[in-house]
Amino acid sequence: MRGEPSCPKCGGRVRAPGLFADTWQCDVHGTVHPLQPVVPPSVEALAVVVKRAQVPVWMPWPLPVGWLFTGVAYAGDDRSGGRATVVACSGPGPLGGPGELLLVAEELGVGLGARFAGLPGPDPGPGMNVDRPPQVKVVAAGRPTPLWLVGGVPDDRAVFAGEARGLWLWAIVWPEQSGLLMYDELVLADLRDAGAETDVVPCGALSPRLLS
Repeated sequence: MRGEPSCPKCGGRVRAPGLFADTWQCDVHGTVHPLQPVVPPSVEALAVVVKRAQVPVWMPWPLPVGWLFTGVAYAGDDRSGGRATVVACSGPGPLGGPGELLLVAEELGVGLGARFAGLPGPDPGPGMNVDRPPQVKVVAAGRPTPLWLVGGVPDDRAVFAGEARGLWLWAIVWPEQSGLLMYDELVLADLRDAGAETDVVPCGALSPRLLS
């Protein structure tokens, strides 16, 4: 488990603001919003991210039957707040076996969603054909939200992306067949609006996807 901030785009080391730069720096990507260390899933860890987030913290709510909250992380620092968030959930896949879902909300160019999607990034644009109808729709914070299947990703996952509350929304699902979960019109809650409901989120073991 990582104990230091890292680059949201590549996972590499970052340098804290100092004498020569007033922003976090990655040797490869320059100025970045640092991805803070991933901690074991708990109601307390979720509350910390929700409090600091400047973007939505999306979670299926209610969770699909048998699914658990399995981790959360954010990119940003004490000064800027969370400019990208990722929530992990795990449970039985629609066709049997285990399934995993990452939901990422982020500002343009942060690159966290593209990293988990297995794309060079930082955004999904080249892999989305928005001239065609969206493949799935979710309900995000009470609003119907179209998501398009993103091409060019590794074969072991399905990736969907769109826009919610003026920001990128990514849904990344393992294995690829578990992408069928997205066709059930998931209802997503922004946990910044959830209040005391977050106190009863069922927690599981930390998803290794957050550490990749």
